[in-house]
Amino acid sequence: MLTIQNGLAQQSASPRFSDPQPVPEADAAHFYSEEHTYVNPVLPGDHPDPTLLKVGDDFYHCGSSFHFNPYLPIYQSKDLVHWKVISRVLSPANTNIITDRPGAGVWQGAITYFYGSWWIYFSSQGQWFSKASSPAGPWSAPVRVKENAQTGPLGYDNSIFVDDDGKPYMVIKNGQKVNRLQALGQDGQLMDSVINLDWMNAKLQYSWAEGPVMCKRNGYYYYFPAGDVSGGQYVLRTKELTADSSKWERLGDFFKPITDANNTFPRPNHIAAPVQLADGTWWTIGQSYEKRGNDDWSGMGRQTSLYRVVWEGDRPWGEAPVSGPIVKPALDNNNTPWRSVHTDRFDTDSLGPWWHFLTKPAATRYSLTQRKGWIRLLPDSGRTHLVQKETDHYYSAVTRVNVDSDIHEAHGGIYLTNGKQSVFARLYYASGVNPRVVFQLDTALRELPCTKGKDIWLKLERIEHQLTGFFSTDGKAWQQIGAPVSAVPIDKAQPDFNSWVGTSIGLFAERGPADFQFFICKDGFSQLRAVGNSNYYGISKVKRGENVGVTNTSGHGGWLMISGVDFGVAGEAKAVEITGNAIKGGKLELLIDDLKNSQPFAVVPVRPGMYEHTGGSQRVSGQHDLFIRFPEGSSEDIIIQSIRLLRAGK
Repeated sequence: MLTIQNGLAQQSASPRFSDPQPVPEADAAHFYSEEHTYVNPVLPGDHPDPTLLKVGDDFYHCGSSFHFNPYLPIYQSKDLVHWKVISRVLSPANTNIITDRPGAGVWQGAITYFYGSWWIYFSSQGQWFSKASSPAGPWSAPVRVKENAQTGPLGYDNSIFVDDDGKPYMVIKNGQKVNRLQALGQDGQLMDSVINLDWMNAKLQYSWAEGPVMCKRNGYYYYFPAGDVSGGQYVLRTKELTADSSKWERLGDFFKPITDANNTFPRPNHIAAPVQLADGTWWTIGQSYEKRGNDDWSGMGRQTSLYRVVWEGDRPWGEAPVSGPIVKPALDNNNTPWRSVHTDRFDTDSLGPWWHFLTKPAATRYSLTQRKGWIRLLPDSGRTHLVQKETDHYYSAVTRVNVDSDIHEAHGGIYLTNGKQSVFARLYYASGVNPRVVFQLDTALRELPCTKGKDIWLKLERIEHQLTGFFSTDGKAWQQIGAPVSAVPIDKAQPDFNSWVGTSIGLFAERGPADFQFFICKDGFSQLRAVGNSNYYGISKVKRGENVGVTNTSGHGGWLMISGVDFGVAGEAKAVEITGNAIKGGKLELLIDDLKNSQPFAVVPVRPGMYEHTGGSQRVSGQHDLFIRFPEGSSEDIIIQSIRLLRAGK
């Protein structure tokens, strides 16, 4: 079905997406019809202190996981743009070395490969390493890195540099003024003499000079310290690894100045060691809080973006952050989806690696076997959470919950929390003598009686900083639970930098057990806002009255991608509804997962004026990245506001 509203011709002065990077005119058609670009962040949501490793044709990322457990998720990618979690290094059973509170836990997560093995070095009341024969694990029990008087305390946010001859070095950081290098032996322990670089930040030139990483090119060693958590990235170089400051050259800022006024990731830093691809290009990833003016999304944590590194002779520059599409590395994706919150139908005997817990006890308080096809959360005296890192500004999170408990006021539902776990939204069914559905964030409280049974569906809709709660007794007809509430207290920067971590969304149970049949974050049967896309080319955001949509900006057409859309179970989705405005007709093509190699599962004809198209589509189920391709023609012929899947009979 296509609903088109005519007669809204005046465009407001709302911000537009940035124009794409210029491409050769001969290749322009390919950029408008195929996925040759990406939009940052490539790892949306909380991914602090990133480290990057290239081994063969694969890339691996890890960083600080803090108190989220299991600790240290390992991400894998084929193209530096699409990432998936393949393992977690540490289980919560390592209670003797990890402090269980926000801001504590595990820091650093430096993944590396040397001496024929995979290693990850991390900080938790000292430096430790685990070892594996594959990045997918299993990883060994942690081994403490031995300190000595000459080296001094090993601190945190260290990294590992492997020289051309295969010799590894720990890049040591402790406090503001300690920056040192020391070689590692076959056993993973420090060896040889320390190379003392404490002179580097003696006058606090680089604030904390933290998260240092290194790479090598044309005989130069490059050393990249970050300023602090709020930004700043710098670079030095030398021809030899020496403590002699006269042999080092300070090159200044690493990133080029930002000129894009619409960029929302200012002052990126904590970059990973740059890597070189087969085509000679160099790339790195780095973190930044998201903020533009008063629109503060710092609560999501430090999100990770991909940056090209360009060389002016032997001087490296990180390309400045931009808000629009960037030409991606010349690498194949290999069918990895865009990073987003995962759908889970709990039909396996183990949890997927995308889930994490907020406390150590919670990691043991669940069952996938007590009720087949459901997960049961089993809180102790408090609250048990099962969550993922939030990745989007627009979604409709849906679950089916059953609270069949004799415990008075047992309840369970959807949970959205800030990093400090001090501000959170809960949408839940509460049992007891007054069964009801409750939606609460701080002092904002909405509730409705629910007496038709203990088995209900819940939906939490986010439209930027606005949250709305719904419930249903059949999963199809939804009732809104009062007025929307503002999520700004969750989304904005928190004291102590959110205790270093960002927002999480998922499930919770409290005061008694609760069963959940599934968790879906981006429900395709709810409105999918086109402006909430994760990637695009040749389109722009426009506003018509109170409605915000997207349109093509070129006669070549254009496309957008909404990541992680759940299409339901097999045979559930029967048709597609698109809402928007049209000045001129054409056809919109809808594809999944791959813009170049997949065939449209639906083609929606568009005509000027009011028009409804109720044709069906090829049957699609499961979770997919949804692409919508605009037809060739004049710019702004068609404006899309939202997309929604329809079930049979709708």
